[in-house]
Amino acid sequence: MIKNMFLALVLIGFFATSCSNDDDNSGPTNSNLTFNAQGLEALGSGYVYEGWIIVSGAPVSTGTFTDVSSAQVFSVNTEQLNNATRFVLSIEPAVDPDPAPADTKVLVGDFSGNSATLNSSIVGDFSNAAGAFFLRTPTDETGTNNGNDQYGVWFGTPGMPPAPNFVLPTLPAGWTYEGWVVGDNGPITTGTFNVFNMVDAFDDFSETSQPGPPVPGEDFFLNAPAGETFPLDVRGRTVVISVEPVPDDSPAPFAIKPLVGTAGQDTAPATHDFGANLGSLPTGTVTR
Repeated sequence: MIKNMFLALVLIGFFATSCSNDDDNSGPTNSNLTFNAQGLEALGSGYVYEGWIIVSGAPVSTGTFTDVSSAQVFSVNTEQLNNATRFVLSIEPAVDPDPAPADTKVLVGDFSGNSATLNSSIVGDFSNAAGAFFLRTPTDETGTNNGNDQYGVWFGTPGMPPAPNFVLPTLPAGWTYEGWVVGDNGPITTGTFNVFNMVDAFDDFSETSQPGPPVPGEDFFLNAPAGETFPLDVRGRTVVISVEPVPDDSPAPFAIKPLVGTAGQDTAPATHDFGANLGSLPTGTVTR
């Protein structure tokens, strides 16, 4: 009788332990998702990159990071990861009250098996990017044809009025174009814009309060940034069109710079061509 009672107690303990172990193993498990990217740049203070997998059409965060110099490994719910059809990388505020992805999505790729190849097509198709610019100073208070047109750069074809000539995609929400001239101390903005046949959102360097021509651009007469001397002679300088996140994480150009050109010695009516700079477009891979 005592022996039977002892065996019964052992069996009860065994089943209790088994049930406990079953309960411990019944919870969700995680698996690693490895992210590698080329061409990303460190973000400004207050912003992070965040990865997302798309599961049944809904975004699921894989985690945030700021280090772009090495691969990132995320621990992700195994079931969700196995069912993911797409990976998206976005730029987010470091303190983010919104659990959904921001409009500033940088990279995207669909899973094929256990990997996805990422590109910047979610920002735009820059494969045919082209354009031109000219040197002129329409905001000079002394009037036009004053012999100092080397102090301004405008994007388009000169005329009465100048006409836009960009071959660039319309950007989605969360992104804007910005023009730059590389000065003696670094890039100098010419302003941001989303349409090509209107003045841009910046005229702090221009000489008058009168609007410039109906294309983006800037004259460089007033309020020179630290390390620069105005008026700025644009001849021989690098001119860049970048794609910037909105809100912008940094006063410097973002990694995506689809157009780069060099200003020649001739002012308007001469034009100077941009060259496509597709090597600036970030790429990446994820594996699960």
